[in-house]
Amino acid sequence: MTLPETVDVVVSGAGAGGLAAARALGATGLRVLVLDRRRTPAPTAKGEILQPGAVRVLDDWGALDDLRAADARPVDRLAIRDGDGTALLAVEYGALPGPYRQVLCASYEDLCAAITRSLPDTVEIVRGVRVGGVLRDGGRVAGVAADGGEVRARLVVAADGMSSALRKDAGITVDRDEYPHRLLAFDVADVDVPGEVTAYRTARGLRLVYPLPGRRCRLYVQVAPDEFRATGLAELGRWVDGVLAEVPALAPLAPALEASLHRRQLFGVSRLRAGRLAVPGLALVGEAAHAVHPMAAQGVNSSLADAEALAEALGEALGDGDPAVDEALAAYEAARRPSLDHIAQVSHNAARMITALSGAPRLLGARMMRRTAANPRLLRRTAGNMSGTDVRPLTFVDRLYQLGVLADRRAHDPHAVDPRGSEVR
Repeated sequence: MTLPETVDVVVSGAGAGGLAAARALGATGLRVLVLDRRRTPAPTAKGEILQPGAVRVLDDWGALDDLRAADARPVDRLAIRDGDGTALLAVEYGALPGPYRQVLCASYEDLCAAITRSLPDTVEIVRGVRVGGVLRDGGRVAGVAADGGEVRARLVVAADGMSSALRKDAGITVDRDEYPHRLLAFDVADVDVPGEVTAYRTARGLRLVYPLPGRRCRLYVQVAPDEFRATGLAELGRWVDGVLAEVPALAPLAPALEASLHRRQLFGVSRLRAGRLAVPGLALVGEAAHAVHPMAAQGVNSSLADAEALAEALGEALGDGDPAVDEALAAYEAARRPSLDHIAQVSHNAARMITALSGAPRLLGARMMRRTAANPRLLRRTAGNMSGTDVRPLTFVDRLYQLGVLADRRAHDPHAVDPRGSEVR
C-alpha cells in the first residue's frame, strides 16, 4: 500500500495507547495516520483492568457501550487477601464521587476494537508497516521513515511500546528497572469468579485474579526468574497443583485451570520512565513513555489519560505553526509528568508490598496494609487515587499514619475533607 506523503499527525503503534491518541487527536479534525508493524492485533495479557478514570474517557469517546456489549465485567472492589481468602485490605469504589464508580475488566482485544470503532473519519490505520525512525527538519522531528516510504507530519506520536524505536531515534533516554520476578498469566475459561480484583499475598508472592468476559478470568502467578521450568502440560499441571495448594481460596479454579493450561503467557516485569515525554515535533504516549507493575492496574489507564491530555494541550496549535506545536508539547509534558510520577511511585510501593518475599519491604508492607485497612479516610483517598477520578496524593504525614508512627484523629470521621494539593492529571 502506498502511504500518504504528508499528514497532520502520524502515530506509530496501534495498541490501546496509539489508538487512543488517534481518537483524541482525530476528533479535533486533524488528519491522523496510524502505522503498526503487525498485520493483525496480537492477543496479550495486559490492559484488561480499566479504572473509573479510563471508563470516563471511553464514555466521552463513545466507546463504552461497545465495550459493555462485549461483556466487560463490572467490579466494585479491589482487595488484598491472604491465602485463605481473609481480607487484609479492601478498596471500595462505590463511595467515589461522580458517576464513574466501578472498574471494568475487559479483554485487551475488545478494548482496542471498541476504540477503533469510535475513530472519526479523519483517522486511517495501516497495518503491516514497520516504522524505523524519525525524519528531521533541522533539530525538529518532522515525520517518520517506514517500510512504505517517508511520511511527513507536523506531529509524530510514538506509541510503539517499551522498546520504542522512535523514542530511541529521537534521543530520549529511559530509566528501566527489572523486578526480581516474572509473571505467569493464565487465561482461564469456563469459570465464574467474584466481581472483585483480588491480589493474594502469599509466602511465594503475588497471585492475582479478576473476571474477564465470557465466563473467563485472568490468573497471574509470581514466579522466580529460574523457578518455572515446566516443559509439558503434565509437568505444568503438577506445578499448578502446588500453587493452588498454597492458596486454598483458589481451589475452586482447579478444574477450569487444568483445562486452560495451554492458554498462558510468561513475561518479565519492568518499570520504565522516559526522561522526556516530548521533544520538538514528537510526543510519547503509553508504554513508550512509562510502565508500571501490572499488579497496580494502572498502565492502560495512564495511556488513555496521555491521549486525552495530548489532544487538550495541542488544541488549535497545529494550525498555528511549529513553534506553537512545540509549546503545546511542552505543556503536555508539564501537565502529565506529575501524575505519571505519582502513579509510578504508588504502583511501585504497592507492588513491593505484595511481591516482596522477605526483609524490610515485606514487613513494612504488612504494617502499612494493616494501618491503611483500619483507616477509612486513607481507604477513601486510596480509592480516589487508584481510580483516577479523585486524585489527591498521600502526604508525608499520611505515610506516617500508614506506618503507625502517628495516630490519625480523623481516621473515622466520615465528614473529614482532605485539602486538595496541586491538581495532577
